[in-house]
Amino acid sequence: MSSIIQLLPDHVANQIAAGEVVQRPASVVKELLENAVDAKATDIKLIIKDAGKALVQVIDNGLGMSVTDARLCFERHATSKIRQAEDLFSLGTKGFRGEALASIAAIAHVEMKTKQDQEELGTQIVIEGSKFVSQEAAVLPKGTSFAVKNLFFNIPARRNFLKSDTVEYRHIIDEFQRVALAHSNIHFTFYHNGSEMFNLPASTLRQRIVNIFSGKTNEKLVPVQEETEIVTIQGFVSKPEFAKKSRGEQFFFVNDRFIKSGYLHHAIMAAYDGILKDGAQPSYFLYLDVPPNTIDINIHPTKTEIKFDDEHALYAILRASIKHSLGQFNIAPVLDFDRDANLDTPYNFKDLEGKTPTIQVDRSFNPFSDDKVNKHYSGGGSSSSSFNSAYRKPEPVAHWESLYVGLEQDTEMEEESAISFETEEVTGSLFNDEEVEQTVQNTYQIHKKYIVSPIKSGMVIVDQQRAHQRVLYEQFLTNMTVHQASSQQLLFPLELYFSSTEMELIDELKMSLVNTGFIFDETHKEQVVISGIPVNVVESEVSMLLEQLIGDLQDGIPENSFSQNDSIAKSMAKSLAVKTGTILTIKEQENLVNGLFACKEPNVSPFQKPTFITMRVEDIDKKFAI
Repeated sequence: MSSIIQLLPDHVANQIAAGEVVQRPASVVKELLENAVDAKATDIKLIIKDAGKALVQVIDNGLGMSVTDARLCFERHATSKIRQAEDLFSLGTKGFRGEALASIAAIAHVEMKTKQDQEELGTQIVIEGSKFVSQEAAVLPKGTSFAVKNLFFNIPARRNFLKSDTVEYRHIIDEFQRVALAHSNIHFTFYHNGSEMFNLPASTLRQRIVNIFSGKTNEKLVPVQEETEIVTIQGFVSKPEFAKKSRGEQFFFVNDRFIKSGYLHHAIMAAYDGILKDGAQPSYFLYLDVPPNTIDINIHPTKTEIKFDDEHALYAILRASIKHSLGQFNIAPVLDFDRDANLDTPYNFKDLEGKTPTIQVDRSFNPFSDDKVNKHYSGGGSSSSSFNSAYRKPEPVAHWESLYVGLEQDTEMEEESAISFETEEVTGSLFNDEEVEQTVQNTYQIHKKYIVSPIKSGMVIVDQQRAHQRVLYEQFLTNMTVHQASSQQLLFPLELYFSSTEMELIDELKMSLVNTGFIFDETHKEQVVISGIPVNVVESEVSMLLEQLIGDLQDGIPENSFSQNDSIAKSMAKSLAVKTGTILTIKEQENLVNGLFACKEPNVSPFQKPTFITMRVEDIDKKFAI
C-alpha cells in the first residue's frame, strides 16, 4: 500500500492555527498590542475601522526589527521571546509561541513597516493570505507599524460568524483596556473610524484606572497592598456601596498579564461576605506578582488561564489582604458595636513609637490643709470665712400643690361631678350590623413566592416575580410603541456617572428611554443628568435599572426598532419586578393577579416561563382518594 500521511502545507497549517489564536478582530488587537509592549515601546497607537473588520493597525516606537527579522517573524514558531523549553518557566514577555503573526498573515492582508533606531532605512513588507507580495526598503520612523486589513477575507464562513459592529467593537475595547491597565507606564491612544476614543498618558495605576473608567471611579477605590514570600499583591477594590449587578470592571493581572480565574474571584467574594447586597458584584483591579517558575501559562491558546503551583495559599492570602484593606479603611463593619470610633488609632500611626508623657507635679499641694477649698475657688487670695459668706444655701421652694391651698373642697367635688369623660368602648355604630359586608380574603401568599387565588373550578397558583415581569413588560412596551408614558419630575435632578463606552450605549437608547418616561437634561462624556423618571420607578432604583440595561445590551443593540424596544422593556421589567421573598399585602396580591389576567399573554413571562398553574378540585380530590 502507498503511504497516505503527508505534511500539511504551511498556509494550511497557519489557517488551522488561526482558528485557535484569531477568533475575532479583538484577538488581532490583543496579539499586536502585546507584541508592541514586548518591544519595549513607550507610545502605542491603536487605529480601528469598522470594528476591526476593515482595519486593525498598531503603531509603536519600540525596538523595531532588522531586515532578516522582519521577514522571519511571519514564519510559524519563529520568536525572539524564548530559546529553549526551560524558558517557558521563566517568561518575562507576553508572547512566546511564535504563532500569532503567522496566523494573522494567513487570514488577512498584512502590511508591516519596521525600523531599528541605529539603522538608516527600515523595511516594508506586504503579505496577503500567507503569500509574500513585496519586501522593500523604506524611510520610516523608529518602531513598528502593523496594518491588518480585510480580516478573514479567505475564510468567508468565519467572517459570517462575526457579530455586529457594536459587539465586535466592545470586545476590542475590552482587550485594549486589559493591556492598558497592565501597563500604566506606557502612553496608549485609541482611534475608531477617525475619532479619538481613548488618550491615556503614562501615569500611576490609580490615575490609569480613572482615565479609563470615568472620573467618578476615584472615590470608589480602596487600595490593597500585601507582600509575602508566595505572592505580592497590589491594586484596588471597590467599596461595597458601589457594587453592581453585572460582572464588569473585574481585572486580575498575574505578572502584568490579564487572566480569568473563577477560583480567585471566589476568594474576593469571600472577603466581601456579609457586606454586599444579594447578587451584587464588586469591582477590582488586582495585580499579583509571583515567581515565574510557580505558574504555567501555556495551557490555553488565549493565555488567559494560568495554572498556579499553590492555589490554596494564594486564595487565603488574597482573601485576607482584601479583608485587611476593607477593615483598615473602615469599609467593613466591626463586631464591637459599643466602641467609640474617636478612640481608634489612625493607620498612619501604626509604625510610630510611643513617647513617655511629661508629668507636672505640684509639690506644695496638701490634701489635708484647710485652705484647699479657698485655693480652688478663689485662687488662694480669700479666707475661708469670705468663701462661706459668699455661699448661700438655696431656700426650699414650695411644692406645687400649695398653689391650690384655700380652695373649697365642695366646689372641687361639684366640678368633678359635672365633668363627663368619653369611654373607650364605642356604643353606637353608623350602620346596622346586618348591613356591614364582611370582606373576604381572596388571595393568599405562600413562602413569599407564590400567590394562591380560588377560582370556580379550583385554584390558581401565581409566581409573583414572573407575573409582575409580564405586567411591567406589557406596560413598558405599550408606552414605547403606542403612546409616550407619563413621567414624574424630580425635585433635584439625578446625576449618574458611567464610563465612556456605557455612555455611548445610553445615547443610542436615549429615544426609547424617553418614551418610557425618562427625561434627560444633559448628557456629557461621563455623566448623565435625569430630571424625570417613569411613574412606576423609584428614584433609588434608577441607577440599578440603567446598569442592568447596559449589562443586558452589552452584546449589541438590535438594529430593528421593535426588537430594541422589546429588549429594553424586558430588561426594565426584570429590574423592577417584585422579587421572590417580598411580602405583599392583600391589596397588592389582588392587584398583581388582576393585572396579570388583564395582560395580552398572561400565560408566560417575557422570558417564556410559565407565570401560573391551575389546580382543579377534581385533581385535589384524587390526592385524597384512597
